[in-house]
Amino acid sequence: MSAESLARATSSLYGLLVGDALGSQFYVPANRRALTDRALPPGPWQWTDDTEMACSVHRVLAGHGGIDQDLLAASFAARHDFDRGYGPSTGRMLRLVREGGDWRALAAELFDGKGSWGNGAAMRVAPVGAWFAGDVPEAAAQARLSAEVTHTHPEAVAGAIAVAVATATAATGSRPAPGRLFDVVLEHTPPGLVRDGIVRARHLLTIGDPVLAARELGNGRAVSAQDTVPFTLWAAARHLDDFAAAFWTTASAGGDVDTTCAIVGGIVGAVTSPPPEWIRMCEPPPEWAGVPAYRPSPGNARS
Repeated sequence: MSAESLARATSSLYGLLVGDALGSQFYVPANRRALTDRALPPGPWQWTDDTEMACSVHRVLAGHGGIDQDLLAASFAARHDFDRGYGPSTGRMLRLVREGGDWRALAAELFDGKGSWGNGAAMRVAPVGAWFAGDVPEAAAQARLSAEVTHTHPEAVAGAIAVAVATATAATGSRPAPGRLFDVVLEHTPPGLVRDGIVRARHLLTIGDPVLAARELGNGRAVSAQDTVPFTLWAAARHLDDFAAAFWTTASAGGDVDTTCAIVGGIVGAVTSPPPEWIRMCEPPPEWAGVPAYRPSPGNARS
């Protein structure tokens, strides 16, 4: 394990946590006007299952330098808090793992043996990409391992790979141009609906309206990888240097706001720090995760 890898993954995790916790506030009807006005809702902001699972990913990376699927499955199951907003299929699977079930069989059996193509694998994977910054093939391979623990459908795996590759490419410090970021992602994302959406997202980079972009790409409302990942890459690629702009752009499109903002926050957080007051407003990471106190990783500028 290198200190630089840990610092990058931790920065990405905090970006993911902020995006998740702040994004989740806009499900509250009283806060929806604040979203229109880009005003911060009252705190503290509580994170959801997105962050809880990402903390397990970070813990396994910090302890082993890569994804050990058995350890990750055990951590997901042991730390599963039903009240954090897990989807019913994932929640049931983790309960069965906790009771002694085989995660490999349980994940493969979901949805009549097709596996889940939900956005859950993509929402937690950005720290993997940050850890393996500069080694895109390894980031993609490790993202696949992290996804398969709960999501075996090829589209869910492709979504996780795409987010990890985007993070690994962005976190090198070179701040790639949006088109270049997409080119690298497309080079490593397997064929399918997720990749087709990413191709469309690249063509929409000149559009500045997130609502129009989401109308074409999806905003996570269907909770599928293909309905979530293309738009989040569009939003992240356009705002790698400005965490606040990336967040508000993503949140303004509606949909599965905590998850889309968690994905974008994880990518952008590996490059650009969230505003310090936003971090202070968030519920801190859980103690069991052993996450270091937030410090921007080298080259991570403040918004």
